[in-house]
Amino acid sequence: MKNNMTNQPFDVAGLYTLPIRLVIGWTYFSAFWRRLILENKLIPDEAGYIGEKFNHFLPNALGIKPIIEYLVTHPDALQTSMISFTVIEGIVGLFIIFGLFTRLMALGVFGLAMGILLGSGWIGTTCLDEWQIGVLGIACGFTLFLTGSSSYSLDQYFNNKQYGFTQKKWFKWLGSGQFPMLNYKYFVLLGSLLIFGLTLFTNQYFHGGVFGTLHNKSVKPKIEISNIEMNQSQIKFEIYRTEGADVYGSFLIGIDLLNEKGKVIQSLNGAELSKFPKVNIHNHYVAKVKPGKHSLIIPLGAKADLSLDIKEALIQNEKISIIKLTDISGAEWTAKIE
Repeated sequence: MKNNMTNQPFDVAGLYTLPIRLVIGWTYFSAFWRRLILENKLIPDEAGYIGEKFNHFLPNALGIKPIIEYLVTHPDALQTSMISFTVIEGIVGLFIIFGLFTRLMALGVFGLAMGILLGSGWIGTTCLDEWQIGVLGIACGFTLFLTGSSSYSLDQYFNNKQYGFTQKKWFKWLGSGQFPMLNYKYFVLLGSLLIFGLTLFTNQYFHGGVFGTLHNKSVKPKIEISNIEMNQSQIKFEIYRTEGADVYGSFLIGIDLLNEKGKVIQSLNGAELSKFPKVNIHNHYVAKVKPGKHSLIIPLGAKADLSLDIKEALIQNEKISIIKLTDISGAEWTAKIE
């Protein structure tokens, strides 16, 4: 077999990063493959819709929360974005595997990994799953941008065939070959330090992993209660699930209305919440609060207004001062009625 390598440092580097190229390429192409080919997860209102998972990122996203919130409140824009995102992942992954326009696709890897990191770097029940995927994807994208591809790539094939475009300066930036920068050592050092700094910052921001108390917001569900309104016949309040595992909901088995001394005035148990009227639930996002078989299900990132009818005979004798929610895990959340 003819050896077409020129023994230049970037030829060797491009060869040595072949396993990174193949694995990172499949990582992104497989997202396209499983969402569209193995099972269509791009259809709204069907189980497994990727837009609902995207909604899970919202409560603790870093820097891009307004973008996520806009999309999950505009279903058409969300579906278009999810389709576009999936197609881009497929193209980037496939091109990286074949080593075609490697440096341009490496920038795509970098950008996609940055989105994962900022959006979902806080998620991970047993390990820091999404954070690790994000920071490693950023580091791999930067590495592939530096090295490009060498043997076993279409960039190298076109270069060996001496196609005219491979001699253009833009191909060095977007394809492979000698890195088109004189003092690239300083560029490598600066880029590496910035990525390392981002790694430490996000590790601390999302998980307290550098100093202080280590925490994981994906372990226990947390529900925030706000915007309480009450009249003689009805109480309305907003619930927002901001923490807990993304793979299943919080299962609400109790809503209690208490007086100022903590005495229960009115109560709904799990069986009653499983039959909670859908007309009394106003969902804000694509992740929806809804009645389940034995409880009221609240997915991660879901926000909804709940309306409860108040029994008139009870309110005449007692003043409702506190709302208490009870999860099947035993967790409780309360809010005072001002």
